[in-house]
Amino acid sequence: MDRTLDELAGVVDLFGALARDELADALHELAFKRGEDVNADAVDAAIERALDQYALLVVPREDTDLIVPGPAAFPAVPDGGMDLPHILDVERRDVPRDELGDALERRFADELAANPDDERRDFLRDVTYDAETWADVDADALRDRLDRREG
Repeated sequence: MDRTLDELAGVVDLFGALARDELADALHELAFKRGEDVNADAVDAAIERALDQYALLVVPREDTDLIVPGPAAFPAVPDGGMDLPHILDVERRDVPRDELGDALERRFADELAANPDDERRDFLRDVTYDAETWADVDADALRDRLDRREG
């Protein structure tokens, strides 16, 4: 599965938000359309990588968690991607900005609690700048916590 992070975000962006299994289905359909072989492990690894790099973000919901394009993504629809809304039986979902901000702040809190190394802290600091325009978050406070090395 050789998709860029921005392409994964672009697939999600076509629908606004997707459950993880819906995203996996979309990636399998896209691979099939392109005549590519792909297995479930490769799809899962691609999704995990995109989540780790903040190209995708999980927004917890009562019924099912949703995945949205994250603050570090510049969504780009991959070749053949525009057909996915016609192939998959998934309605468009839009997540309010305040929910995006809350999910992102929880994710940052979890990362800081895990006491990331200096390289990860630098990466997270960069993401905070993207987050300011992506959702309503107090990025200054997050950067202060990163600089103080607090969890």
